[in-house]
Parts: sequence; C-alpha cells; structure tokens
Amino acid sequence: MEKPAHPFAFRDFRAYFLARLTSTLAQMAMVIVIGWQVYDLSRSQLGMTTKEAALQLGLIGVAQFLPLLILTPVVGWVADKVDRRWIARLSVALEAGCAIALGWLSWSDTIGLPALFGVAALLGVARAFASPALQALAPNLIPLASLPAAIAMSSLAWQSGSVFGPALGGYLYAGHHALPYAVCAALFVTAFTALMTIRPIRRSTITGDARPWQQMLDGLRYVRRNRLVFGAISLDLFAVLLGGATAMLPVYARDILHVGAEGLGHLRAAPALGAVFVALWFAWRPLRQDVGTKLLIGVAIFGAATIGFGISRNMALSLAMLVLLGAADMLSVYVRQSLIQIYTPDDMRGRVGAVSTLFISGSNELGEAESGFLAALIGPVAAVVAGGIGAILVAGLWARWFPELRAARTFAPPKTLEDIPLKETAT
Repeated sequence: MEKPAHPFAFRDFRAYFLARLTSTLAQMAMVIVIGWQVYDLSRSQLGMTTKEAALQLGLIGVAQFLPLLILTPVVGWVADKVDRRWIARLSVALEAGCAIALGWLSWSDTIGLPALFGVAALLGVARAFASPALQALAPNLIPLASLPAAIAMSSLAWQSGSVFGPALGGYLYAGHHALPYAVCAALFVTAFTALMTIRPIRRSTITGDARPWQQMLDGLRYVRRNRLVFGAISLDLFAVLLGGATAMLPVYARDILHVGAEGLGHLRAAPALGAVFVALWFAWRPLRQDVGTKLLIGVAIFGAATIGFGISRNMALSLAMLVLLGAADMLSVYVRQSLIQIYTPDDMRGRVGAVSTLFISGSNELGEAESGFLAALIGPVAAVVAGGIGAILVAGLWARWFPELRAARTFAPPKTLEDIPLKETAT
C-alpha cells in the first residue's frame, strides 16, 4: 500500500498550519500578559492584598469564558453552515484589533482594569468563533488518507502555540509593557494573511433536522452519545479545571519565588520545554498502542507535577515540575484531539469542535477562575496543591467511568458509523 502524502505536501495545509501556529502564539501570549497586568495593577496601584488580587485573576478568566459559554451553540452551527475560512479570517482580524488597542494603552501608560477586562471579553468572542472553524477546516484541506497525520500536525500547532505563547509574552513584557502586544498584532496579521491564501473548499451539507436550533443541539447530542469523545473531552475539562497551576504563576513569580516579570517568562517557558520534548518524540516515534491508557496516565502525571510545583520554594525545582507538567499536557492534548477529530463526521465537526472548545476553555479560562477563587479562600499554594490532587483523582475516576478510553488501542479511524462507540438512547 502506498504511504499517504504528508500534510505539508499540500499548499493550503501549510498555510493553515502557519495561521494556526501564529494565531495561537499571539492568543496565549496576550492571556499571560493580561493576567500579569491585572495582578500587578491590583497590587501596586489599587493596594489589594495577595488574595484580593488573586480574585481578580479569577474574574479575568470568567470574562474570557462567558462569551464562549453563551455562543457555543451558535458558533458550532455557523462553522458547519458558513465558509470556515472567512469565520477564521474575521476572528483573527478582531484579535489583531484587540492587540493593537492594548498595545497603545500600555505604551501611553493609560491602561486600567476596565480596558483589560473589556478586551478579555472580546478575545473570548473571537476565540469562540475561530476555534471550531479552524478545527473543522483542517480535514477539508487534505486527502482522507492523510487525515490522521493532519490531525496530529494541527494539534501540534495548537499545543506549540499554547506553551510557547505565554513564555513569549512573559519575556517580551520584561522588555517593555507594550512590546508583547505589538508582536501579537504582527502574529495575528501573519495568520490573517495565511488564511487569505487558502483556496475555496467543498463543504459538507448538514444532515438531519433542517431547523437551525435542532441542528445546534445535534452537536451536543452527538458528543453526549459518543462515549469515547465525551470521555476524552470531559477528562480534560475536569483535570485542568482542578489542576490549573499556570493561573497562579503571576502570584508565584511576584510573591512566592520572588523572580519578577523576567522570572515569569522562565516559568512559562518551562512547560514549553517539556511539551517540545514530547512533540519531537512523537514526530520520530508516534503513539501506536494503548493510546487511551496513555491519555489517562498523562493526566495523572500532570496532577503529580502540579502538586510538586505547588509545594516548591526553589526556582530550579519549580521549573523542573513545570517541564514535567508541560510534557504530560502535550501527551494528553495529542491523544485527545486525534481521537475527537477521527471519530467525528465532517458535517458535525464544527458543532463538535464548538463543544470541545467550550470544554477546553472551561479547563483553561474557567480553571483560572476556579484557581483564583480558591486561592482567595485558602491561599495560592494550598489551591495549587489541592488542584493537583484533584487531577489525579479525576484520572482514576474516568478510567473507571469511561472504559472506552482504556479500550482505545490505536488511532485507526472507524471503518463505518457502526464502529463508533455510541451510547444507546431510547426510541
């Protein structure tokens, strides 16, 4: 049998990969800088205590999550009805405008909490539309035989941007407060330009009920019935929701490890190092067996590393724990995204992608809110350690509640719809 062509052999996928990487880099860089500015302004200008300022970090997570929570049914349906290229293009353009606005306010020293919270909400709107469109777009750009490799490459672009972006933001912010926003704006423009070069694609027609609201609900129903997809998505939600140590990095950098903004950059770079190591390993030795079990093990290691980071008072040990945390997270993301994309029909990918984005954002932005609120009650160290313990417990519970995850041996796509593990419903 002839070996499938690599996704990079196709021009449109190369443009997609560049857009996915650069836009995610910019998004995540802005997230960490906004978090630092919110915490620093709360402490230095508004005179808040550590716990009160940590609460503001929780609220900024809510500001980014609420638009996604409200818009999820709509954005998934739009991604399956409208040209996915233009949804992504307009979303990236909005994000570029947000970066330019915050860059100007930072340069002129007029930035405040209202502006930061307002832009965070707008970024939530943009990401709500962009994420399901980009997830659903990738399989439309390459032949079916190359789909598994394309899914892995798309996941790699997203994860690489997710771990490198915050580190980039922290380092740039140490140079000048406006610098990260200027670089992010340039990255968003690069992503927009790459998306503009993607040629027209053929879209699948939504099957089933013709009513828009029913079509929106179909995505939720599919995720709920597909035990493998539902288990993989919900595992990430609860594990990272509880183990969100990265939300507390500004607190650790400023008041626990005492390493400042430059040290914050080092702390955010550490997970990237671990993720890169795992990504390179997968490039040479891709996972082939027991992928579901390894997903569960990765989440448990993520929790253990979170606990180690939480109790550390040594910068070297803290960095080591974050490297391990990033490596485990890369393993989880790689397996989860591959399983979701392979087991979802094309005409459902936008709606399922929207649900997945909601869960991912829930585990990140809402996880930041949970960490902030818990830190305000019991302190940041106790909150991080408790979250790590919770992530380990979640891995154990999901192994029991979702045997489909343990039964997922390989990434081989289902041959027919009957091969997809669906939960029976009453008729």
